[in-house]
Amino acid sequence: MTPYGSFTFFIILAVLLAPTIILGLQGKRFHNYNMFVTVIALALIFSSSLYQAIALCLFTIWQVVLIKSYIAYRKKANRDHIFYLAVFLSILPLILSKVMPYFSTLNLIGFLGISYLTFKGTQLIMETRDGLIKSNPPLTRLLYFILFFPTISSGPIDRFRRFEKELKLEISAEQYKLLLYEGLNKIFLGFLYKYIIGFSINHFFISQLRFIAHSEFQNHLYYMYSYSLYLFFDFAGYSAFAIGVSYIMGIKSPENFNKPFLSRNIKDFWNRWHMSLSFWFRDYVYMRFVFWMTKKKWIKNRNLLSNLGYILLFLLMGVWHGLALQYIIYGAYHALLMVAYNYFERFNKKHKWWPQNKVTHVVAIIITFHVICFGFYIFSGQLFHKGA
Repeated sequence: MTPYGSFTFFIILAVLLAPTIILGLQGKRFHNYNMFVTVIALALIFSSSLYQAIALCLFTIWQVVLIKSYIAYRKKANRDHIFYLAVFLSILPLILSKVMPYFSTLNLIGFLGISYLTFKGTQLIMETRDGLIKSNPPLTRLLYFILFFPTISSGPIDRFRRFEKELKLEISAEQYKLLLYEGLNKIFLGFLYKYIIGFSINHFFISQLRFIAHSEFQNHLYYMYSYSLYLFFDFAGYSAFAIGVSYIMGIKSPENFNKPFLSRNIKDFWNRWHMSLSFWFRDYVYMRFVFWMTKKKWIKNRNLLSNLGYILLFLLMGVWHGLALQYIIYGAYHALLMVAYNYFERFNKKHKWWPQNKVTHVVAIIITFHVICFGFYIFSGQLFHKGA
C-alpha cells in the first residue's frame, strides 16, 4: 500500500490515529501508542511485497547494530578509519540498491524509503563522531526515529536530536489542539496540491500535449513548464501529508518547501526546495568536505574549495536519484549553476553590476524560474526523447 496513495490509506490512518487524537486532547502521553501505530502502518505499507518487508527488517537491524556499536566505540576512542568505515557500512545498502538493478531484475536489497532511512542512520554516526550524541539511545526510541512511518518513503528528513527533544516534551491539551489544527490544515493542503492541482496538470495538460502542441519544440517547451509545476505540487502535496500526520502524532517534522519558484537565485532555490534533503547534503557532504580539505591544507583557495564542494555535492545528489544519464546530467547542471553563481556573486559584490531593487528582484525571480524549469526538464529525461 503506497503511503498517501489512496483514500483507503487515509481512512485506515484516521482509524489508527483516533486514539492518539483522543489522548492528545486529554493532555495524555501518546508516543508509546504511536510506536504501535508505526508498526501497523509499516506492515500495511509493505504488505504487498515480502521481499521489501524482509529487506526493511534486515536493513533496520544492520543500521541499529552499526549505530549502537559506533556510539559505544566513540566513548572509548575516535579514530578516523573507524569512522569512515562506519559511514561506508551505513550507506552500503543504499549503494547496492542503486547498483543491483543493472545486474539483476530482482533487487533483494532495495525497498521503499531506503534512501531516507539511510540518511537518518548515517546522520546518527556523523553526529556521534562530532560529540553531539553522547549517550546510547534506548532501542525503542532509535527504532521509532528510523522507522517513523509518516516520512518513510520520501521524507522530510528529520534530525535525531530534534526528534528526541520533541519525544521528551510534555504536550498539554491546549498545545495538542494547535498541533491537531495545524496537522489537519497541512493534510487538506496536501489534497489541494497533490490530488487537485497536481492531478489536473498531469491529466488535463501533460497527457494532452499531443493535441495542444503544434510542433516538437512546443511539445518540449510546454512539457518543461508543466512537468516542473506538476513535480512541485505532487511532491509538496506528499510532504504536506507527511508533515500533517507527524503533527497529529505530536512530532513537528521539518518543512520541505518554502515557495521555491519565488527564488531569487540558485542558492536561494536550494534553501527553499526539498529543504530537508538539501540541508542534509549541505551539512553532511559540503561542509564536511570543506572542513576536511581546510584541515588538510590541500587547497588554500577558498573560492576553489567552495566550488569543488558544490560540484561534489550536486554530482552525488544526481547519482543519488539514480544512475540514469538524466540524473547525472541534472546533478552536473546544478553544480555548474552553483559555481557560475558563486563567481557572479563575488564579481557583483566588487563591481555592483546588478543593483538591488524591486525591478531586479522580479527579473531575478523570472530568470531563476526558467533556469530551474530547464533543470527539471533534464531530470524528467524528456530532453533525450522525441516528444513528451
